[in-house]
Amino acid sequence: MTSIGKFNSLKILKKVNFGLYLDGGELGEILMPVRYIPLRCEVDDILDVFIYNDSEDRLIATNEQPLAQVGEFAFLKVKSVNQFGAFLDWGLPKDLLVPFREQKMTMEEGKSYIVYIYLDEESKRVAATSKIDKHINKEKPNLTEGQQVDLLIWTRTDLGHKAIINHEYSGVLYANEVFQNIEKGQQHVGYIKKIREDDKIDLTLSKPDYEKIEDLTDRILFMLQQNDGFLAVGDKSSAELIYELFHESKKTFKKTIGILYKQRLIAIEDDGIRLLETKP
Repeated sequence: MTSIGKFNSLKILKKVNFGLYLDGGELGEILMPVRYIPLRCEVDDILDVFIYNDSEDRLIATNEQPLAQVGEFAFLKVKSVNQFGAFLDWGLPKDLLVPFREQKMTMEEGKSYIVYIYLDEESKRVAATSKIDKHINKEKPNLTEGQQVDLLIWTRTDLGHKAIINHEYSGVLYANEVFQNIEKGQQHVGYIKKIREDDKIDLTLSKPDYEKIEDLTDRILFMLQQNDGFLAVGDKSSAELIYELFHESKKTFKKTIGILYKQRLIAIEDDGIRLLETKP
């Protein structure tokens, strides 16, 4: 089934002087204008193409990459506003319409907004909405704790930042666990920290503890060796200093030096940590 607003693998039916006609199945033949035709392609070859309506409302196939496709969220800039709504730059020649009825707040030219891309069932045209919440999956998440995910920073809250997970769910990055500047619209690799009993999701930008402790252990030992066996940082140091030195949270740092202490590799002193000599 050929999907409008998404990438499809379609067979070349015929060549004409102004492009190619591709087999769009139930959508009929779809034109790929000559400017998009890849080198060395022949009838019956399969092409990966994006399908959308051009300014004359014809279905067009292109090999250009939009900033998002149907079923995805994106942070897009308003290029213009007219009597129909706001038009967003989504990386294709025809801008993406957000009708006024789909604007959570009135959009302004030059500003960027988080939107969801959808196919209007009546017009069969690709459009966008800034009414994000109704497109977030509220069902039990098909995710696991520790899983790596793609995040789109959505909005700031009293707790921290809400983020969209894998274009489907939402979760929270807590402010006291984020040690870098993050802004709405940024994309980050993150991890599922916890899935609560009410199916709400806690997120983190750091690798799960069992992965990152080992990495941090090596870094601490290396820095001790490079600094005559002593570092003026310990469990009483500020979270900001610890992050500046190790790019890790204070909680993770304390857990790691506790492991090194139990292994008799370091001594924890009032003013820092010291590397202990190990027997050959």
